[in-house]
Amino acid sequence: LVRGPMVTPENTHSSSRLRNIAFVGRQQEMGELMGALEDALSGSGGLVMLVGEPGIGKTRTAQEFADIAERQGTRVLWGRCHEQQGMPPYWPWIQAIRSYVRDSEPEDLRAEMGQGASDIAEVVPEINEQMPQLKPSPPLDNPEQARFRLFDSITTFLKNASQNQPLIIVLDNLHWADRPSLLLMEFLGQEIGDSHLLVVGTYRDADLSRQHPLSETLGELTRQRLFRRVALRGLRIEDVRHFIQLASGIEPPRDLIELVYSHTEGNPLFVTEVVRMLEQEGEMTPARLGGQGDWNVRIPDGVREVIGRRLNRLSEECNRVLTVASVIGREFDFRLLNVLSDTTEEDLLQVLDEALESSVIEEVPGGHERYQFSHALVRQTLVEELSTSRRVRMHARIGEALEELYEYDVETHAVELAYHYDEAQTVVDAERLVKYSKMAGERALDIYAWEEALGHFQRALAAKEGQDIDAETAAILHGLGRAQSAVAISLDERQEGFDNLSRALDYYVDEKDAPQVMAVAGPSIISGQIKGLTRFITRALTVVSPDSHDAGRLLSRFGLAAAHDTGDDAVAQDAFRKALVIAQRENDAALEAWTLSRASAVDWHNLRYEQGLERSLRAIELAGRVDEAYAERVARTFACQGLLGMGNLEGARVHAENLLTLSERLRDRTWMIIALVSNQLVFQVEGDWSTARKFSDRALALRGAPWALGDRTLLEYQVGDFPQGETYLEQLLETKLESSVPAVVIPLVARISGNQDRFDVAEESAKAVLSSYNVSPLRAMSARVGLALVAVQRGDAEVAGALYEAIVSQRGTMLAVCPLGTTLAGCMVCADRLLALLAHTMGKPDDAVAHFEAALAFCRTAGYRPELAWTCHDYAGALLQGSGSKDRGEVASLLEEASSISTELGMKPLQERVVELQQKAGTRRRSPAYPDGLTEREVEVLRLIASGRSNQEIADELFISQHTVVRHASNIFSKIGVTNRTEAASYATRHSLA
Repeated sequence: LVRGPMVTPENTHSSSRLRNIAFVGRQQEMGELMGALEDALSGSGGLVMLVGEPGIGKTRTAQEFADIAERQGTRVLWGRCHEQQGMPPYWPWIQAIRSYVRDSEPEDLRAEMGQGASDIAEVVPEINEQMPQLKPSPPLDNPEQARFRLFDSITTFLKNASQNQPLIIVLDNLHWADRPSLLLMEFLGQEIGDSHLLVVGTYRDADLSRQHPLSETLGELTRQRLFRRVALRGLRIEDVRHFIQLASGIEPPRDLIELVYSHTEGNPLFVTEVVRMLEQEGEMTPARLGGQGDWNVRIPDGVREVIGRRLNRLSEECNRVLTVASVIGREFDFRLLNVLSDTTEEDLLQVLDEALESSVIEEVPGGHERYQFSHALVRQTLVEELSTSRRVRMHARIGEALEELYEYDVETHAVELAYHYDEAQTVVDAERLVKYSKMAGERALDIYAWEEALGHFQRALAAKEGQDIDAETAAILHGLGRAQSAVAISLDERQEGFDNLSRALDYYVDEKDAPQVMAVAGPSIISGQIKGLTRFITRALTVVSPDSHDAGRLLSRFGLAAAHDTGDDAVAQDAFRKALVIAQRENDAALEAWTLSRASAVDWHNLRYEQGLERSLRAIELAGRVDEAYAERVARTFACQGLLGMGNLEGARVHAENLLTLSERLRDRTWMIIALVSNQLVFQVEGDWSTARKFSDRALALRGAPWALGDRTLLEYQVGDFPQGETYLEQLLETKLESSVPAVVIPLVARISGNQDRFDVAEESAKAVLSSYNVSPLRAMSARVGLALVAVQRGDAEVAGALYEAIVSQRGTMLAVCPLGTTLAGCMVCADRLLALLAHTMGKPDDAVAHFEAALAFCRTAGYRPELAWTCHDYAGALLQGSGSKDRGEVASLLEEASSISTELGMKPLQERVVELQQKAGTRRRSPAYPDGLTEREVEVLRLIASGRSNQEIADELFISQHTVVRHASNIFSKIGVTNRTEAASYATRHSLA
């Protein structure tokens, strides 16, 4: 591939000629890139990684590809990573988005960014210039979800932008990218499959260890269907010959070709530097190439050596200026270099022209007097020639120059300043390092770059080591604790972050600094499973006025903390009462809504469904009045869970739907998952597997919710897809989730499949929950449900008896599993069915019958049809085994109902079990054959439609929900080919079904 007309010595100056020679020998790689572009143009976006050793031509290949794409009408944005630490978080993305914003009209940006514009503007301030008076997004109290919203906003914007014009984003040198930038790329990679967006990244594979942040990102990206990796290798010997021919204009001798190839191994950078060196030394003339040259002596063994020889040909002043620039970084600004230079501005420009002419540096496109070294190895060669003492002092000079140049805007350049003063620690005082590290950390927190913030605050704290805590140290601890809490994975990491927040709080409490106390203790970034949380809030309460709004906020948090931390319900309720008094006196509906929603959470965890529901409904009313969406989502979650537990399916459905609408509006991932799984549960308990699976797919696609795997596992087992169910179960167990989910899911799966191999895992999980220091009654009940299911299937009467006494208080409800650390419940089991099974195992037939009858009534009224089918099956089985009178008609009726429901809902494992019991009882009969594939339940619905019953009347008569009636009617109309109820009634009459 040759760019433009053939370059010859006669028509082009030598140095510029070499800059214009395109790479050769990249046809295959270019073909792969063009294939990815074609996919993007057709609406199937993706990611491509160009990978290879330093100097192999990754950037050059990306440039050539970008030029071709632009000629085809694609817009190309560039973002470059640099090896020095002085770049702000998200730097490659900032560069790309900034260039797009600069060249776009405000109206177009407003349409493409939508409601995410203010989120993106936090990272790319230039957006505020194009779209002034942006309204900030509502704050999120969860740091992970705040970053999720930012990532979602950027992804949505880029996808929208690519709809107007196909878009390529080139991210160069990703091996130097910061962790937040890589996380954004991972997020984007999951979302761009249906767009005209192509991301092209370049990175070095040399020295890329498993611990390198990019390795983790690549591991995530390889799971994406649209991810490609293009490995660049050295040029072939024929490509080297072609390159030398293009450079010299004549055919090179074979011995020169072979020597260049053997020394360079085809590395394009090395080949280019060798040819450039030979040309500058006068060895590329026709006379020299035509003779017998001693090439072996002239060609260096390493690329850095040849770069060094080229630098030696530059003037002394040019080398001096470039050395200073190399300490600044891969990119450098003319103004900064001018401040550092002892020469006049004109002399400096001449020096830079000399460096440009020799291709040692190049101008950054659209960089406003910014330059960069043509290759990282050029900069490294210059830096490594400096002694440690000189390099350290030069960093100090650069820091001072940055302060002088950006005197009124140091916050924007805090990362650079912190980097240079960190490198100059031995020759400058620590105050500057602390100042700018703290400033950089706070800026990173503002844009959700938690990993970067963590490094800045750790460096600032280390520089203060050995000093008494002061206001500056407290501020650093506050920032460090927030960053640690945001990135924490394990409980120990969360505790470490909390401990640093506590140290900051103690200082502010001792200083009686109420505003700072509220800044540390007010936000809900820490909750649950943390030791010392109640003491933390108690300390904060000593500073604020007892009857103030701030006290109300803290008391509201304290109530929830007390319930989680100590399990002291009385203390929690007293805190809620005091908070409500303050809220009502101050007429603060938002605080009242928050307090009631938190109190409802504590009620639910203490198995007080009715009181919790009452508080939730009041919180929803108040939250709607003042648009307090966060309190409303908490309240709706517990309203939904409580109503499901009490058997009110339609009421739960309303709250689940509203919860999803709220969560979509807030763009909060955790609450999106909770909302999606809540909707999944609503449809799963009534047996609408298809709709439940759709909600589950969306929840699992968001990741970060291993507890959502439990319900999906059961769904697949219920319909008989054991392989898929086993896949989800293994994923659940691989997460090593410290919760009661495995304790319940495993025995429920065993009840369906008959496989009891993992009962030891279930028991271990349950016992771990019960031994927790702060286990709530709900979580303890979840664990006991799992142990009870195991005892029933093992026939262990003694264990069954003990668990019966622990569970009997919950009769008349649906028992729900509550994972640790989440507000969501799932894996629901009718309490009376479980109590009946326990009573049967204990040898108490009368108690078993009473509970089975209660379970039948509860499930029919609620419309929980899968649970009803299992209850019918279990009841019939118990009767056949001696529980109650062996009424053959009663057994037959129960099995017929179980067969009808399981057939209609496609519950194949249960169907097979019912058949076995029917054969055992001698009650099996053939189901009548109905026309057009109608099921027995559909015929029942059709008869009632033909009789003129409304959906509600049909639902009441058949003990199903209106939603299920509508679904049946839709299926019936489709099967018999009608469009309305009148035609359906006519069909029923014609076929003698009415």
